[in-house]
Amino acid sequence: MKEDSQSSKVYLELRKKILSNQLIPGTRLKEDAWATKVEVSRISVREALNRLLGEGLLEIGQRGGYYVKSMTASDLHEIRQLREVLERGAIRLAICNATDDDIVDLERICDDFSLMVRNGYFSGACEADVRFHETLINIARNSKLKQVYEMSNIPLFHLKLGQSLTHMDDYELTDKEHREIVEALKSKDLKKAENFLVEHLHRGELSSLELT
Repeated sequence: MKEDSQSSKVYLELRKKILSNQLIPGTRLKEDAWATKVEVSRISVREALNRLLGEGLLEIGQRGGYYVKSMTASDLHEIRQLREVLERGAIRLAICNATDDDIVDLERICDDFSLMVRNGYFSGACEADVRFHETLINIARNSKLKQVYEMSNIPLFHLKLGQSLTHMDDYELTDKEHREIVEALKSKDLKKAENFLVEHLHRGELSSLELT
């Protein structure tokens, strides 16, 4: 039972860092290093790595070892399409279901994001970005939608593809777009909320492809 708990601890930590691009594609994940870092057994780390491998977030290298899965332009396009389908659906439900407390939660996440950026803590900003989109899904209050979203393991658009992966310098734009979505939700303007979300996701895809 304890081993299962430790394995879940490692899994959640690694999943969070992969989806927020703190661990970029091509990064090798070593069992001993992560066992020390998270203070769990190597067996727990191996179980977590195999789980992430099965979910498509990791791949096995040519000479063995676990690596964060690489992405192509086609992958980014499909990710954007999937996010648009799921998050646009969430927006439509959230317009009807969002409470004042939900709006406050979104605004707090936006403030956290801004603070992290101002302080140069960009990994924290990426985590806040993940929380923003997960909160939109939660506000829809549809357990099946939430389950599909979580199982899809959708990463953020915070990396540029190229000969070498680099983090995007788009934090101010991301902050502005998030706040526009929140304002549209607050005023229950579905058309604006959908448009802001779609533009946000499209820009993210294009920026990752270095086409903007």
